[in-house]
Amino acid sequence: MTTKKTTLKSVFLTGLLVLVPLAITLWVLGLVIGTMDQTLTLLPASWQPERVFGFHLPGLGAVLTLAFIFIVGLLTQNFIGQKLVQWWDAILRHIPVVGPLYTSVKQVSDTLLSSSGNAFRKALLIEYPRKGSYTIGFLTGIPGGDVLNHLEEDHVSVYVPTTPNPTSGFFLTIPKREVVELDMSVDAALKYIVSMGVVAPAPSTPALPARRPTEPPM
Repeated sequence: MTTKKTTLKSVFLTGLLVLVPLAITLWVLGLVIGTMDQTLTLLPASWQPERVFGFHLPGLGAVLTLAFIFIVGLLTQNFIGQKLVQWWDAILRHIPVVGPLYTSVKQVSDTLLSSSGNAFRKALLIEYPRKGSYTIGFLTGIPGGDVLNHLEEDHVSVYVPTTPNPTSGFFLTIPKREVVELDMSVDAALKYIVSMGVVAPAPSTPALPARRPTEPPM
């Protein structure tokens, strides 16, 4: 009887391990597609899919949103498109209240989304939030501005994400000598954090010590 219960329990847990990630993935996709479908409400009433086709098409808003983003990116690749973007940026920057907010958001998005951006450059091991307790953070740059005038040694800017939601976290300025660069990719470190340490990265293979000239070959 014990063996049977153990077997049923293991089978049930195995099913959960297979279905839970799939269910969460489908839920997130449904949430994203549903949110993007709301863009259809911006269209004139006569252009609504229900009016044109006579029935609701789920996911059409997501397709149109992606197509619009692609078209905008395609148009801004040429010289005229870039000039129009610069002109639009200049207008928004001079609007009270909107300008500072737009500038801040644009700087963050350029850093995170640009192919030449430097967001999350390296995975770091830091002592946080107290002595003897360690966590993984990401190198985002070095301090600048007036902050430098108040630092007596080299510091680095580090983002420490929360678990299991890495989109929120803490921004820290830490002495460079107190951080340890990890031999771990940013993607592997993010998986490690999101899984709360369950999905551990594969251990790196230590380099073999250099053979002295007097040592015989292995």
